[in-house]
Amino acid sequence: MVRRDVGILVLILCLGCLLIGCPKKAVVKEEASVKNEGAVSKGEAERAKETKAKEQFEKSLVARKEPGIKGEVFESELLKDIHFDFDKYNIRPGDASILNENAALLKKYPNVKIQIEGHCDERGTVEYNLALGERRANSTKNYLVSHGISPSRISTISYGKEKPLDPGHNEEAWAKNRRAHIIITSK
Repeated sequence: MVRRDVGILVLILCLGCLLIGCPKKAVVKEEASVKNEGAVSKGEAERAKETKAKEQFEKSLVARKEPGIKGEVFESELLKDIHFDFDKYNIRPGDASILNENAALLKKYPNVKIQIEGHCDERGTVEYNLALGERRANSTKNYLVSHGISPSRISTISYGKEKPLDPGHNEEAWAKNRRAHIIITSK
């Protein structure tokens, strides 16, 4: 009888230990799993956001009809042109904000290489406009480099007055043609 009582007592103690010990372990495991689920959810949300942005960027790419110096090139509506005042190559404040947006986009895609095209209006000689277009392209490149874009990702070219955006012969057309245009040379 004593053995049976001792056996029952040991059984009751073991069950008591299990019941007392289980809730603490379950609570810790639940908290850890809730924290992990939160971290996974945030991570998944961030990855989904990045994937959507990448898809949007890739959808914006359009192969250019004429190849560039480095083979096939792409245009993207997400990379905006900037414009310049007559006979100037300095970055205007409004255009600086456009370049800031371009830099932010390029930072998201570190493997994308670009070419900056410098353009001028039709006034001036071919030689003068080629030199001015080069200064505009380099000014744009320097701005992007100063905002964290590696210079090895950027090439420049000047078209001077040879590729006008607007063929008009007035101030409105000339203002459109004084620009720096960014194309993608590899993605």
